[in-house]
Amino acid sequence: MTSLKHPFQQLTPDFVMDAVESQGFRCDCRNLTLNSYENRVYQVGIEDSRPLIAKFYRPNRWTDQQIIEEHDLSLELAGHELPVVAPWRNAAGESLFLYHHFKFALYPQQGGHAPEFDNLDNLLILGRMLGRMHRIGAVRPFQQRPVLDSASFGHASVALISEQFIPPEYRESYTILTGQLLQKIEQALSDAGQVRFIRVHGDCHSGNILWRDNAPHFVDFDDSRMAPAVQDIWMMLSGDRPRKLVQLDALLEGYQEFNSFDPAELRLIEPLRTLRMLHYSAWLASRWDDPAFPIAFPWFNSMHYWGEHILELREQLAALDEPPLELL
Repeated sequence: MTSLKHPFQQLTPDFVMDAVESQGFRCDCRNLTLNSYENRVYQVGIEDSRPLIAKFYRPNRWTDQQIIEEHDLSLELAGHELPVVAPWRNAAGESLFLYHHFKFALYPQQGGHAPEFDNLDNLLILGRMLGRMHRIGAVRPFQQRPVLDSASFGHASVALISEQFIPPEYRESYTILTGQLLQKIEQALSDAGQVRFIRVHGDCHSGNILWRDNAPHFVDFDDSRMAPAVQDIWMMLSGDRPRKLVQLDALLEGYQEFNSFDPAELRLIEPLRTLRMLHYSAWLASRWDDPAFPIAFPWFNSMHYWGEHILELREQLAALDEPPLELL
């Protein structure tokens, strides 16, 4: 009999349903695995009711207190009638549960499709929602969840790749290039001055926003942390500079109906993009022992991948020298 090599391999359909039923629900044996890699997420059928979404947290990533802070933020936003998919709470007010050493949470099912970021009307609506979310997010800081900074997303990521993953043929180029990038990022952070850090979603890409009934529904606050407000804005921008300026204008028009925005944060867009690129490679590397990752990302850790990654980082080095986006 083959031994289980990774904790997530324990999450059989029976295990998942038993965990859900431990909270008083009765499953109808329907179990659908949803697209998620950092954690494991399942749609579980419930007798005489709508399905629930069961999210099992990756072991040893977040503490209980950090997860509860994530839940509290989304519940706080939902309490202000914002379209956020918040976790289910039991009669005792608990939203984080433990079953056989696995931390998990339950969420209502939310339908929808990815938003069209090219649609300026959609961006106006998204801006309004973000303005309201950030107004609430700024009320108090996280006490347990981390800060988005160059130390964790940049220096730590580069150290991991340099020490364990980069092929010898690319090590010197990678070391020199990432050193230059981190230096420019530090300078940009310094030039931006005293930018305010607030509780943000942290990962506002199209896969974490479900569009339904002409409104966005924000899901998966797993990467929520203290960061500048622009962290939740820049991932909605795409294309060349003129196109990004028009998109930014639509977003901030809606945003500033409910909240002020510091234009100094615009100079952080490319530094934040660079940190995300560095962190993404390190994230894949740090999860490579999870059997799901080599299957889902077979191109990672190949000579071709590292060659392309270095080319992308060189392009990003040039982008850091370009003037920041400005308000129209």
